[in-house]
Amino acid sequence: MHPYQNPNAPIETRVEDLLARMTPEEKFAQMHAMWLILDEEGNHKVRGDAFIKGTEAETLRQRLLLGLGQITRPLGTAAVEPRKGVRALNRLQKLMMEETRLGIPVLSHEECLSGLMARDATLFPSSLGYGATWNPGLIQRVGAAIGDEMASVGGHQGLAPVLDVARDARWGRTEETFGEDPYLVGEMALAYVRGLQGPDRRRLATLKHYVGHSYSEGARNHAPVHLGWRELNDDFMLPFEMAVKLGQASSVMPAYHDIDNEPVHGSRHLLTDVLRGEWGFEGIVVADYIGVTLLHAHHGVTPDAAASAALSFRAGLDVELPADECATMLAQALDRGLITMEEVDETVRRSLREKFRIGLFEKPYADDGAVALRTPQALELAREVAEQSVTILDNRGALPIAPATKLAVIGPCADDPLALLGDYSFPVHLINMDAKEDASSVVTLLQGFRALCPDVTYAKGCHILETRSAGAPVFPGDVADPTKLHQVSPLSTKLDLIPEAVEAARKAELAIVCVGDLSGIFQTGTVGEGSDAETLDLPGVQQELLQAVVETGTPTVVIVTSGRPYNLGGLESRLAAQVYAFFPGEQGGHAVARVLTGAAEPSGRLTLSVPRSAGASPYFYNHKFKASGTPVARHFGSDYPFGHGLSYTTFAWEGLEVSPQVTLDGTVTASLTVRNTGARKGVEVVQLYIRDRVASLVRPVKELKAFARLDLAPGEAKRVTLEVPVDMLNFTGYQGHRIVEPGWFDVMLGASSADIKLKGEVEVTGPSPRALPKDWRMQSRATVV
Repeated sequence: MHPYQNPNAPIETRVEDLLARMTPEEKFAQMHAMWLILDEEGNHKVRGDAFIKGTEAETLRQRLLLGLGQITRPLGTAAVEPRKGVRALNRLQKLMMEETRLGIPVLSHEECLSGLMARDATLFPSSLGYGATWNPGLIQRVGAAIGDEMASVGGHQGLAPVLDVARDARWGRTEETFGEDPYLVGEMALAYVRGLQGPDRRRLATLKHYVGHSYSEGARNHAPVHLGWRELNDDFMLPFEMAVKLGQASSVMPAYHDIDNEPVHGSRHLLTDVLRGEWGFEGIVVADYIGVTLLHAHHGVTPDAAASAALSFRAGLDVELPADECATMLAQALDRGLITMEEVDETVRRSLREKFRIGLFEKPYADDGAVALRTPQALELAREVAEQSVTILDNRGALPIAPATKLAVIGPCADDPLALLGDYSFPVHLINMDAKEDASSVVTLLQGFRALCPDVTYAKGCHILETRSAGAPVFPGDVADPTKLHQVSPLSTKLDLIPEAVEAARKAELAIVCVGDLSGIFQTGTVGEGSDAETLDLPGVQQELLQAVVETGTPTVVIVTSGRPYNLGGLESRLAAQVYAFFPGEQGGHAVARVLTGAAEPSGRLTLSVPRSAGASPYFYNHKFKASGTPVARHFGSDYPFGHGLSYTTFAWEGLEVSPQVTLDGTVTASLTVRNTGARKGVEVVQLYIRDRVASLVRPVKELKAFARLDLAPGEAKRVTLEVPVDMLNFTGYQGHRIVEPGWFDVMLGASSADIKLKGEVEVTGPSPRALPKDWRMQSRATVV
């Protein structure tokens, strides 16, 4: 037995022993993945399409005998029966363990943003829905459930969560974010990471997309990002720093874009100096799919694949995903002096360390008899999350709906299961491969209301997309000149179904109009990765449908299932109620119906402001004072801001006490009492915002620093104490590092960023600004009695 094969030897001993035995070619093999269609009998094939080039079987086998760093989405690439998929994965692992010279196991990664992206896995809500719960403990349970499903099918690394801080709602990937506030995104992501990785960290969460991806030029996917270091650090890097330092996240994925002309996949400053040097990250950095290739193919910062591989690995990348377009050129890069063997060794060392750390050498195989997907517990959890995410924006007495009310459920999102799923759910993701997957497990909104209400009629009203297929130009390189490309909108313009919907509304006591998005990547939908928008009007003719229903005079409730906020053409004030359900997942129909009928209490709060128009974009609550223009632009702002959400009861806020003075290394304490003054139980979300009155650099008008979710029975009161370390009042100073300055700060307690109930102030004292240490205090604390 060699030392690296001894499970009782220290990890570093095993890593160094194995590394010393590897040939250069075996090292290169650990620096990339392969995207294969696996076979139980070992007849594996390279996924052959426009995205990944095919490889002859014998050539593939010879290459696999050198070993392999990762296998890309073995169960998430095609609609494979899970147990069969596990057996096929085990067959590949058997090749790695028994037929390669050194027996190094392969690490398997899967997508798992809104549930494991594989057949029969639980379809959870989208990340915007996660955020709307304001419940990190619940999201930690979600991460754990998804991690359990992933592990049961042999997955070791999940490519989630997304820590991008939403900025421009036109961006298609807005649905994948937790919201627009850095601290809230950090708290939710931290909870998800802890859940997915588990207490022993034997599963790898992947933080993406590092960093600033959500503030792209024009909200266009992959477009350049125009951010200075201070704003990048304060608003976009904070969630990643929290997840690395507090959550010990095991993997990070850089983003596709460039910042100030430097592609992130080639940024040593971000991938090594900050991530590893300043934050102490010890995991692996994995490329976003074909991100290394894009260094020469799109960014033009390298001449060829060998140079791209050298640039990215020297910057701090560890594994090229999803395949090996550039890593196979590392021998050439060495010969050209673009990279050294010492740099290769350091990269391979990190990947081997993770494989030893998670016990992959000792337990390389999955048990095909222990696959556990869509368990009753997971489905109940999916419903609970969906319920807590439902957010009521307006309610003019229509909600909760009385059970005997005669309902007309109308709209293209009412009975389409795909309308409740995000872009990285398995049935939706397959559309880009021109494949279909059964989505009958999804409880639609119509089914949810019919389960609870005895008198329900249905009319679709219109289509959003009449057909859905792949084939849209994905990258600028797919066309000769993208500036001259004229694309025809795939949105339906047919109005022929509206009369039937109008008739159904006229005969009903209450019309429920279900509108929004069909998610799908690369323009297979109206939102999602690569499905960006130029407007915040409802896609297609949904506005015309809504207008026609409202004009009947029947009280109308709108339910928006979407990946971004939408304007309703001025009809907001004429609605009986407006509800956001985001993409609520497979239990969404039950969840929404339960909340709207009063079987469950509404508790969702927006984590994304609804801009008054696309002209207000990018809009976010934590803007700078001058962001509104001078004079204030008419289209600026939001009628439904960050933190907003209604309940079926009322609350009184009273008795605020704020620590009047604290030192630079102290803690700001705010205590208040919240009382349920209504006749039914309810949930209130207490939000604490801070404003720095005078600072050496421009600061936002307010910033969320703490929050607490309260469940209150009728007449019940609870005392809430929120403790905010003064460290959290920091910003990036002139020298490029986080500092806290002495001075006066406004303390605002509210039910939303705009609905401030109580105000106080605190003086932070000290002789001069304090530079924060590496392990600064990044979390507030809430105590409820």
